[in-house]
Amino acid sequence: MAREENKEPVGPAARMAATVAKRMRLRKGLTQEQLGGEMGFTGAAISAMERFLHPVSDDMLVQLERVLGGGTGIFEEMRELVRLEKLPEQFRGYAPIEQKAVALWLYANHVVHGLFQTEAYARALIAGGHPEPTAERVEELVVARMARKVLFDRKPVCEIELVLDESVLRRPIGSEEIMREQLAYLAECARRTNVNLQVLPLDAGLGGPYAGDRGTLEIVETPAHDHVTFLEIQGESLLITDRAKVSTHRQRYAKIRAQALDPRRSLGLIEELAGARR
Repeated sequence: MAREENKEPVGPAARMAATVAKRMRLRKGLTQEQLGGEMGFTGAAISAMERFLHPVSDDMLVQLERVLGGGTGIFEEMRELVRLEKLPEQFRGYAPIEQKAVALWLYANHVVHGLFQTEAYARALIAGGHPEPTAERVEELVVARMARKVLFDRKPVCEIELVLDESVLRRPIGSEEIMREQLAYLAECARRTNVNLQVLPLDAGLGGPYAGDRGTLEIVETPAHDHVTFLEIQGESLLITDRAKVSTHRQRYAKIRAQALDPRRSLGLIEELAGARR
């Protein structure tokens, strides 16, 4: 039974979806139990959604479109808005920018970048966060992270460059099987024509400066061909538009890429590590 207090905030997009769903349910003369039965949910779940006790889930929106949408696509259109609303607050402003990007230049030195994570790898990372999220919140965040992958196949194409520190490839997350699957997926991504994936080797700092010492870095080319930088650490984020600062970040990224293995050798290393974990 749904509890009276909200365990999670219900934002404007989720409230709008719930309001529209209730009006359409009543117009069709359905009870909450009847609608829930057609959708594969309990009447209590429908009640909790309509009373704003719990945000509407992605699966529920899919079923609402099937049962109530009538071919309008209204709930399908709401899915993206509700997904954005469920993202961590520090990422919400950047997510639309990422999805519209002409090109991305990415450097990750702790874990695999979110765009390139498998579902199991992402779930293991998110579930291990602090404060510890509920199981339901973990699934919401995993769904939202996986939804970002539409960028790989979007038209017009987005050119994506990723430099991964070698330590990321060697740091097991979740289990050996999860990590093996993640490495295999990285190799698959590296073979995409719009993806350039390189590995910054552990010995990159031998004999000279180490270009990756400042941490993760994300640079975006927008549809207007402007460039912005997104930085995220310890649950905080910063979106930088100052041209001089972004220019410095682009030059720093170029140095990181120059110290990385070339794409062919990088793919070979990833495949080698994936095979070693079998």
